[in-house]
Amino acid sequence: MFEVLTGTGLAASAGLNAYIPLLTMGLLARFTTAIDLPAGWAWLSNGWTLTILAILLAIEVVADKVPVVDHFNDVVQTFVRPTAGGLAFGAGSTSETVTVADPGSFFSSHQWVPIVAGAVIALGVHGVKAASRPVVNATTAGVGAPVASTAEDVSSVVMSILAIVLPILVLIGLAVMLCAGFWVFRRRRQRRRTAGVDTRRLSV
Repeated sequence: MFEVLTGTGLAASAGLNAYIPLLTMGLLARFTTAIDLPAGWAWLSNGWTLTILAILLAIEVVADKVPVVDHFNDVVQTFVRPTAGGLAFGAGSTSETVTVADPGSFFSSHQWVPIVAGAVIALGVHGVKAASRPVVNATTAGVGAPVASTAEDVSSVVMSILAIVLPILVLIGLAVMLCAGFWVFRRRRQRRRTAGVDTRRLSV
């Protein structure tokens, strides 16, 4: 159960920011005993890997806080975040952590399952994030973009750490994301309804 929560939390985190969960796992594996990556995922803690992830993260953090640029960034990240989510779920769910001491047997017969599951979870979270940004930009004239982006980055960091250290709390994070998704789609439907009314008034 904890393996699933760890992988789910990391994948959801990747849906918000592709590089934060991978960098978190790599740093914790390299400098702490909080997580012990299996041999197949040891490359995440390699110095070169961490440097590349840090550079990509810096680019992502800046691009995601600029209105209009954030939209193009989300288009590109449609492919990157699910990939990162699959990697994060695969690595996290098969690693030894402070909570999971023997993860090896959980996905032993179907090694592709966690990667696919992580990609789907990350894609879903990314979809909500990408759909919410136009709403935020439109309602705040672009001022809310850096605020929303910062909140997403912080949420990604918190979710990544909780997934490794205290995965049971991932359930709370997922509940918050579901509520946020419901709010986004309700707001988008209201905007479309309002736009439809305005169009009919202009045509009269």
